[in-house]
Amino acid sequence: MRTERSTLSLITDILRHSSGLIQKEIRLAKAEMGENISRAGAAIGLLVGAAILAMIALNLIAGTLVAALTAAGVSVVWATLIVASFFAVIALIMVLKAQSDLKMASRAPSRTAARIRRDANTLKEAAYEK
Repeated sequence: MRTERSTLSLITDILRHSSGLIQKEIRLAKAEMGENISRAGAAIGLLVGAAILAMIALNLIAGTLVAALTAAGVSVVWATLIVASFFAVIALIMVLKAQSDLKMASRAPSRTAARIRRDANTLKEAAYEK
């Protein structure tokens, strides 16, 4: 009978500790996902910023630069191509940065997963010790 009580007590302790750990890990996972969502939002903001900057730059500066290159002796076609290429490179750099940030944001909550594995191992060790 004493063995039954100790086994029951052990199971009760394991369930109580497991429940608390699971609740803590769920809160941690939510916090980590919130960080990832914030990072994704910032990356999307960079994409929108890149599009707006590309349009503004092309509308306000491109004509002036093409005119300046034409005045310097470059044909209109080549002057337009040079200016357009310059702004395309800037936009590409911004898009690549945003994609990199989005990849980081889309990762699973790795810290939480590692903690859950560690907690599970701790529970197993505690169960074997008792």
